[in-house]
Amino acid sequence: MIGTVDRTVDAVIIGAGPGGSAAARALAAAGWETVILERRAVPGHKVCGEFLSPEAKSTLRELGLAESVGGRSPVRIERVRLYAGGGGPLEVPLADAALGLSRPELDAALLDGARRAGADVLTGARALRIRREGGGYAVEMKINGAEETIRARVVIGAWGAGARKAFADPRAGRVPARRLLGVKVHLEGVPLGPVTELYAFSGGYLGLSPVPGGRVNAAALLDPRAFGGGETSAEAWIAAAARRHPGLGRRLEGARPVPGSGAAVSPVALDRRPLAWTEVPLVGDAALRVPPLLGEGMSIALRSGLVCGRLAGLRLSGRMTEEAWRLEYERFYRRECTGALRIGRLLQAAFGIPGAARALLSLGRAAPEWAAAVVRRTRLADRENL
Repeated sequence: MIGTVDRTVDAVIIGAGPGGSAAARALAAAGWETVILERRAVPGHKVCGEFLSPEAKSTLRELGLAESVGGRSPVRIERVRLYAGGGGPLEVPLADAALGLSRPELDAALLDGARRAGADVLTGARALRIRREGGGYAVEMKINGAEETIRARVVIGAWGAGARKAFADPRAGRVPARRLLGVKVHLEGVPLGPVTELYAFSGGYLGLSPVPGGRVNAAALLDPRAFGGGETSAEAWIAAAARRHPGLGRRLEGARPVPGSGAAVSPVALDRRPLAWTEVPLVGDAALRVPPLLGEGMSIALRSGLVCGRLAGLRLSGRMTEEAWRLEYERFYRRECTGALRIGRLLQAAFGIPGAARALLSLGRAAPEWAAAVVRRTRLADRENL
């Protein structure tokens, strides 16, 4: 039985990840009554590189959240170091420093920023269905054990990479070509300076990146078929990956997993086509999941949330039709994201072949300007103001 929340708001955001919180912040700061539905009670650990690129920092400034995130003591990251096989590393300095911050800390800072702008956050609220009703939407949800409905003039989907049949995503149920596994865990006892390290090996790759508290985030993308199959936890998968690369194994000698920091997700579908709009606009991983080695996942989530939120505000004010909103938002994805996605998928394929990865790193060491140019091509394109 579906009950009714006696409330109609301007905007409902489904999901409180970086994209959802950014959209809610943009809408609430513009004066629109905004509600976030988040199924979790509190932010928790998720599979993530926990790397905020310079482009992500720029979007945080536009959102007015740079100080809020900075107050969580993120770690400065100045360069990226790549390893493949037994050869020497390729080290690429970043044009501007990136930041390392755990997902629970980042998500909490962004959600707090949305609240401070005036957004209402309903935790423990799981969206079930979205349906058209009049000129807006009715969102059926389950909260506090009861099924209820909230109505809104606009709805934005920020529910992450798991395409949901209930939300009319044509990609839902599609079996990816390769059933990849993503895992992450925080480690103590791993000395790492202001650098992110990436190790390629047969069966996947693993990144190490500093986060606050002297800890290191170890995040890997793996093909389970290349492993023995006895791994039953994120920690076990990370240990198995370390055995695939001698340098990584030496780096993680003495590493101690932080209890409660492990997370895993499967399948990781990197071959899904970008989809900015279904029955509602999508932000973050709901629209596009980029190869993790790019380090731009959170940047794209934040940027898509900001852009979508601003366009939603134009729609709510009557200055833009829904069709114009959709076309402009899809144009944003084509202009700012598809170039990085194309290069990222090529690099993803190369890093899946140890010989190709070693050849790329050798070329990068011989031609550092070429390597720097490739890195630039993986970043979001120059943006336009909305």
